Amino acid sequence: MRSDAIKKGLDRAPARAMLKATGLTDADLERPLVAIANTWTEVMPCNFHLRDLAAKVKEGVRAAGGTPIEFNTISVSDGVSMGTEGMKASLVSREVIADSIELAVRGHLFDAVVALVGCDKTIPGAAMALARLDLPGLILYGGSILPGRFQDRDVTIQDVFEAVGACAAGRMSERELRDLESQACPGSGACGGQFTANTMSMAVTMLGLSPMGANDVPAVDPSKEREAFRAGECVMNLLREDVRPSRILTRAAFENAISGVAASGGSTNAVLHVLAIAREAGVPLSIDDFDTISSRTPILADLKPGGRFMAVDLHRAGGTRLLARRLMEAGLVRDGITVTGRMFFEEVRQAAESAGQQVVRPLDRPLKRAGGFAILRGSLAPEACVVKLAGHERLAHTGPARVFDSEEDAFAAVQARRIRPGDVVVIRYEGPKGGPGMREMLGVTAAIAGQGLGDSVSLITDGRFSGATHGLMIGHVSPEAAAGGPIALVREGDAITIDVRARRVDVAGDLEKRRAAWRPPAPRYVTGVMAKYAHLVSSASEGAMTSTVRSLK
Repeated sequence: MRSDAIKKGLDRAPARAMLKATGLTDADLERPLVAIANTWTEVMPCNFHLRDLAAKVKEGVRAAGGTPIEFNTISVSDGVSMGTEGMKASLVSREVIADSIELAVRGHLFDAVVALVGCDKTIPGAAMALARLDLPGLILYGGSILPGRFQDRDVTIQDVFEAVGACAAGRMSERELRDLESQACPGSGACGGQFTANTMSMAVTMLGLSPMGANDVPAVDPSKEREAFRAGECVMNLLREDVRPSRILTRAAFENAISGVAASGGSTNAVLHVLAIAREAGVPLSIDDFDTISSRTPILADLKPGGRFMAVDLHRAGGTRLLARRLMEAGLVRDGITVTGRMFFEEVRQAAESAGQQVVRPLDRPLKRAGGFAILRGSLAPEACVVKLAGHERLAHTGPARVFDSEEDAFAAVQARRIRPGDVVVIRYEGPKGGPGMREMLGVTAAIAGQGLGDSVSLITDGRFSGATHGLMIGHVSPEAAAGGPIALVREGDAITIDVRARRVDVAGDLEKRRAAWRPPAPRYVTGVMAKYAHLVSSASEGAMTSTVRSLK
């Protein structure tokens, strides 16, 4: 066992003494040491229940002959920090989570790893760490929150964000808004639509890093604890069979993950995160692969924010297995080993479809024939940018640029009703370096939608979008403004043309003439983790990573 180097032999007596002080026995130390990497926190419902799940995972590990040892890492709540300076910490936290799991596991020579995750950066952060460590391991997602209930309809946090704009426009009273905020999030679990957390939960399942079906179970469902126990047993089987992430994380597995994201109308954040996981795994994957795969993949899951249903509805309908079976039947996914020890196709053939379910469409009646998202280029984004296409967005728009150098300035303009139908809102200096941290613009996009402008206004940013964003919204513009990208040179009133079919986003204006007068802004942070991140981070088109990447396979 790898852990023998830290716990066996006369010279390891001091280490054993320390470990015994935590309650471990000689018998415990004879067994493999299994890291339980927890992302529990009290700051959000998404991860609030993970202490309880960890206890069940540990029971499963012990029952299967291992010794579980739990440690915690950080998490940052997107929903709580959204629209504030705190949101800049969100994407940065992905790197810190990956680094801290890697360090704790390397530092204590664990034999295997179970990562417990919730709100969205914890999922790719854990996957990146598993890819780096290449030890037997898996990811268990805490599960989705149940829907709230407001005015006789199901609601999610998306409804609260959009209600802020509706309240500012006089379409909702302050009392109604307060009532909604008290009803929208009824307990533990991650945001209930196919937002980033549920999108990445599906992605790591399609990758083979999570047991098929386990992540679908809602956070407060009594069977979630059973899945946690099974995860503990599962990781011990991986250890016995020496199945490592490098066997699971193949090019085919990454294509499966992209297909799942596209077919479910998932979050554009998956582009950043899946690219980052692939780079950690040494698997060649480019941003253009997302467009290629999306363009051949129908949207089959009718999920919020663009659709009608929530994650709990998908679970009841047949879950990720059912969606994956549709994709298998269409020849859009490939086989490969998963953390359960079974092959991907073997898993998805076990899908049980609920009678009369409407969440996952049949192949001959998709919501949209192709294109959960698209990658655009043009004079405004020569490296690339990302647009989500859940099924009903406009595919073209031309309008005058309304330029803002921060999310706060743009939000204030929307709330003051200064944005008009036809405008193209441009928010810049919010990229990986410029933010730093590439904030999500949900506050702005939700306020636009809440004011009834979602079908007539477009938004372009070098920042990101929440999975709850919908409409013709373009993010991840690269190069970003802080790196001197063309978005830094746009002026108020410039005509911007978006043509999704042509995969173009262009701006009218002599940008090269303006470049001579442009100067990079002063860094927003000069010390600490934010300054370090801004100095090290790569372009959004490459996953916005800070780590040194191994050579590609």
